[in-house]
Amino acid sequence: MSLTTNYLGLVLRNPIVASSSPLSHSMDSIRRLEDAGASAVVMYSLFEEQITFESSYVDHYLRSGTNSFAEALSFFPEMDQYNVGPDEYLNLIRRAKESVDIPVIGSLNGVSAGGWINYAGLIEDAGADALELNVYYVPTNLDLAGQEVENIYVEMLRSVKKSVTIPLAMKLSPYFSSLGNIAKRLVDEGANGLVLFNRFYQPDLDLETLQVAPRLVLSNSNELRLPLRWVAILYGRLLADLAITTGVHTSEDVLKGLMAGAKVTMMASELLQNGVRRIKEILGEIESWMEEREYASVAQMIGSMSQQHCAEPAAFERANYMKTLDSYRPVN
Repeated sequence: MSLTTNYLGLVLRNPIVASSSPLSHSMDSIRRLEDAGASAVVMYSLFEEQITFESSYVDHYLRSGTNSFAEALSFFPEMDQYNVGPDEYLNLIRRAKESVDIPVIGSLNGVSAGGWINYAGLIEDAGADALELNVYYVPTNLDLAGQEVENIYVEMLRSVKKSVTIPLAMKLSPYFSSLGNIAKRLVDEGANGLVLFNRFYQPDLDLETLQVAPRLVLSNSNELRLPLRWVAILYGRLLADLAITTGVHTSEDVLKGLMAGAKVTMMASELLQNGVRRIKEILGEIESWMEEREYASVAQMIGSMSQQHCAEPAAFERANYMKTLDSYRPVN
């Protein structure tokens, strides 16, 4: 029985990848992910704001020099306490490549076409096996048309592709008016993979302090349905690898993702909640499931329940809307 899969041109020993999260903040944690059975690790994101902050910081002291004083540091946002700076990030990738045998995938998060894109090449130089581009953008300009928003993603991809030769995956949100079309445009532009979906963390309002408060809510298995549906629709219609990265918590979630058409399923919330040991447990459950049903390999099941192979394609296209509503029976 083979759990091997291929993603972004990389041969992975199984379909469970540790997605971008605080679990990749240290070498010790990255080693533990490998020991637990993760087939690859996506580094936590290096943010555009971190890079531009560091550039502004250096420029400030080159200009001010002796006129500056220590207290002035308090006027800068505390970006140095959010993850680590660009140099530390690159050094961590180098050390990871020297210390673990699984692929290390870099992650860049931004939205503008600024100089931070050059860090894609630096991440490649540091030894990353691939790069995940996470365009985290919430368009609040009421005059910005949907086509213009999509063009931002395409231009970002185009710019990054000029900087690297390693495989590149685009991490998308589901909030496009025509998700299939933007997916096709990105693949046509050179994306080697699509990661579905980014989770936009919604702010809350604190009624005591009357301030906007960040609230980190981890995913659950119910959130798998949206990426599952779109992976099943896109499978076989795009020349790119597909990954699911929301709502993957159990062996059933992994199997569903594979059968929909994902080459890999990416896991973070489950590992943060219950520990990295869950990877080994889930892999064992997958092997038992495959043995009971006489599956020889993971490759055999990938896409087997996609829209292409579904006897009822409308179940994916309209999510079997009327039948789903009709099936509900209220509790008396």
